[in-house]
Amino acid sequence: MNNRIAIIDLGTNTFHLLIVEINGKIPSVIHQETIPASLGEGGMKDGNIKSSALERGLEALKQFRRQIKLHQTNKVKAVATSALRSASNGAKFIDQVLSDTGIQIELIDGNREAELIYSAVSAAINLGSNNSLIMDIGGGSVEFIICNQEQIFWKKSYDIGAARLMNQFHHSDPISKSDMEDLQAYLNTVLEDLKNEIQKFNPIQLIGSAGAFETYASLIDANFKASFERPEFNINLKEFEKIAQFIIESKQEERAKNPAIPEIRVNMIVIACLLTRYVLSLHTFQELKLSTYSMKEGILFEIIKN
Repeated sequence: MNNRIAIIDLGTNTFHLLIVEINGKIPSVIHQETIPASLGEGGMKDGNIKSSALERGLEALKQFRRQIKLHQTNKVKAVATSALRSASNGAKFIDQVLSDTGIQIELIDGNREAELIYSAVSAAINLGSNNSLIMDIGGGSVEFIICNQEQIFWKKSYDIGAARLMNQFHHSDPISKSDMEDLQAYLNTVLEDLKNEIQKFNPIQLIGSAGAFETYASLIDANFKASFERPEFNINLKEFEKIAQFIIESKQEERAKNPAIPEIRVNMIVIACLLTRYVLSLHTFQELKLSTYSMKEGILFEIIKN
């Protein structure tokens, strides 16, 4: 019998499927797929996920179910985060998915999400004994983890994901100076404790977990391609500032034409850039890095470990 595991990460923007075969403790990737479900469409301002988004999500999971059967996978782990945990119609969707596909979804809180992100990043990058700050920009939430290779010192999940902030602060094309100032003022208030923890632990590097950080890498290096085999990428800080400036000043049409920017990130990359730039402004980081491993790999490595 094969030992194949399917990991499903139901994010606010994208649903990810990773199917691996485990031989000993070394996983080999059988299939990977990402579907832009966009559960956070419209910023979920009324506390509900739109019915059109729920339909997209259900269709995505039916497609994942077909792949899981095709690859004769014998274990499925599906985990949902910010959008489904905060939406009033999230539980109903989870029940419908179980009824229609047989996939049982586990809803996790922000702290658990941060732990899984740490498991992934610490497998992708040798963090060493110096402190690092990990940042994961989702559509619904952003997780921050201060850590080294051995342990987590502080972690927190904030409901300031790119889909939510875009709905609140991105009202013109390109984004206006007043919207950027309003966003800065908001982050100053919301991230007060993050600033204090950065001062306390003095991390030497900022590590971005997948998502928007993969887009930064693609904009800097046309040959970059995220893969299970290449989990780390150094992002030159000056290069980042150049591409951030381009993204922030660009129009939606320009970003849509750029092959380095996936369709799902064309709109939200502006807010993601402003968020990343804000965090970089809080401290003198020596390095900026990408970990292509994110929550789904964290789930995988935890399963292997146990």
